[in-house]
Amino acid sequence: MTHRLPDLPYPADALEPRMSSETLSLHHGKHHATYVEKLNALIEGAAFGDATLSDIVAQAHGGIFNNAAQAWNHAFFWNCLRPDGGGDPRGDLAAAIDRDFGSTEALRQEFSSQLMTLFGSGWVWLAKDSDGKLSVESCGNAGNPITDGKLPILTCDIWEHAYYVDYRNQKKDYIDAFWHLVNWDFAAENFDRDAPFEP
Repeated sequence: MTHRLPDLPYPADALEPRMSSETLSLHHGKHHATYVEKLNALIEGAAFGDATLSDIVAQAHGGIFNNAAQAWNHAFFWNCLRPDGGGDPRGDLAAAIDRDFGSTEALRQEFSSQLMTLFGSGWVWLAKDSDGKLSVESCGNAGNPITDGKLPILTCDIWEHAYYVDYRNQKKDYIDAFWHLVNWDFAAENFDRDAPFEP
């Protein structure tokens, strides 16, 4: 199976001014594309040649895992954002957030705190375990909750290339912008899934 770089779900300038077209062009068109290219080269004729991206993330190690996970993580991340995003979740996801965190604002605070304190590069996730319980997971480098048997619901990329063009070293400003772009409808779709999103 040849994996492909998915199109952005919106024009490259659609998230401005909070995320510039320059950032999306570099982040999607260069960083994300490179992970896909490297993954395809690594799995050609190998054990994961016919596997889905989420299956590779769940089972692989080393360079194959790193590139597969980064390809998956980025495809997922683009869908976690939308031009008219922000606000609060609704429905079953909102009820689960209230149950497990106390409120959406409490979730935002915990999620933002983990983004601010993650050392180095990585991702912070809202994830669901097999019992339906939600948690915030902080993962270094290419880490993904799929490897722990959890289902990703929402993520924010905290690698420097995600924000340095727009915010330089002002990580908090990037995190604040993220909450204005969050696609809660996509998060709700993930909450209702029984298997991981597949790009």
